[in-house]
Amino acid sequence: MSTSHKAHCLILPYPFQGHINPMLQFSKRLQSKHVEITIAPTKSFLKKMKELPTSVSIEAISDGYDDGGIDQAKTYEAYLTRFKEVGSDTLSQLIQKLENSGCPVNCIVYDPFLPWVVEVAKKFGLISAAFFTQNCTVDNIYYHVHKGVIKLPPTQNDEKILIPGFSCPIEASDVPTFVIYPEGERILQVLVNQFSNLDKVDWILINSFYELEKEVIDWMSKIYPIKTIGPTIPSMYLDKRLHDDKEYGLSIFKPMTNECLNWLNHQPISSVVYVSFGSLAKLEAEQMEELAWGLKNSNNNFLWVVRSTEESKLPKNFLEELTIEKGLVVSWCPQLQVLEHESIGCFLTHCGWNSTLESISMGVPMVAIPQWTDQPTNAKLVKDVWEIGVRAKQDEKGIVRREIIEEYIKLVMEEEKGKLIRENAKKWKEMARNVVDEGGSSDKNIEEFVSKLVTIS
Repeated sequence: MSTSHKAHCLILPYPFQGHINPMLQFSKRLQSKHVEITIAPTKSFLKKMKELPTSVSIEAISDGYDDGGIDQAKTYEAYLTRFKEVGSDTLSQLIQKLENSGCPVNCIVYDPFLPWVVEVAKKFGLISAAFFTQNCTVDNIYYHVHKGVIKLPPTQNDEKILIPGFSCPIEASDVPTFVIYPEGERILQVLVNQFSNLDKVDWILINSFYELEKEVIDWMSKIYPIKTIGPTIPSMYLDKRLHDDKEYGLSIFKPMTNECLNWLNHQPISSVVYVSFGSLAKLEAEQMEELAWGLKNSNNNFLWVVRSTEESKLPKNFLEELTIEKGLVVSWCPQLQVLEHESIGCFLTHCGWNSTLESISMGVPMVAIPQWTDQPTNAKLVKDVWEIGVRAKQDEKGIVRREIIEEYIKLVMEEEKGKLIRENAKKWKEMARNVVDEGGSSDKNIEEFVSKLVTIS
């Protein structure tokens, strides 16, 4: 590789918003340290975007379904098979194109959902770095399922599960749903395959920070060259060293920014329950009804994100009877700006990892109602390990009832027990900012990564 070029990273995300956002933020950190960045989502994903980042160079590869992505494929297996075949070919073409244009790549940072990227990197003699968008505890569970150490599902629902590297015993309800339920077996295979060729990669990057998961990171570091580089959220909400970094700059939904912030500006400090279940979760109509009345009965004002595709599940006349003083329901919102707002008292969340990290970084206590994938594990950490929230209990039908929702909101917002939760949330907020600031654990890891890239560029 010619020494006349600076380090150039090609970023290969899995085409979901929750996977692309953290990789995009990591890219901005690298760019601020003079690494050239090209991010290459799929053509099908780019077509869905309402806005695109202007801070990084964007190219595209193909998943073989350029018109509709995964929705165009007959099965998930068909999608992954086609993606590997066409993706490998178009990625190779992109690497060659960048080489010919005088911008040769020397490192590929890829989402481990796409393990075939490692083979392409090796073919071109490039450094490869796996970027795990989930936390290390979840990655640890999938690793041990991959190795056959953890055999699930357990024989009894209340059976305790001991995970190497994690001192806190967990129950079946705490592990990722794909591990427990037979219908998740196909996706579980994708998740455990993330570890199929990690012995061939040069770096393993985790979207978390060392202080948050010391025990499990120390354990996993004995097996893999793990480096934590999170929280991967815009710098202006953390260390403020990247002055133009205020938003992710990429979204499949258009946020109702003015409506949300204008409404919040008229609410008392720490008085509002913010409610969002992310970009993918689909609640049952029964759960939507229980949530609606639980919010209303809590006597706290609330800002609730209900995607347009979910609005029909709201109780009849709920929106018509809702006064603007009491609550605001929007189709999408600028979540970072909302969580940062002084009127927010707690976050009722599905506990997706991006939302959880954002809440930690803003010091907002959580009421967790996890739905699927890694969310139950994240909720376990929120409640029992970091003690920055509560986890609402489901009934035998898997529904969290209105009385429970009302009780847990009050517990976090009003009662004495909520005081400790709020204090812990403030503590972790400070820690999240320190780790990405100059000399922090994540900043040091990023510096080390960059120094190795510069050495070989």
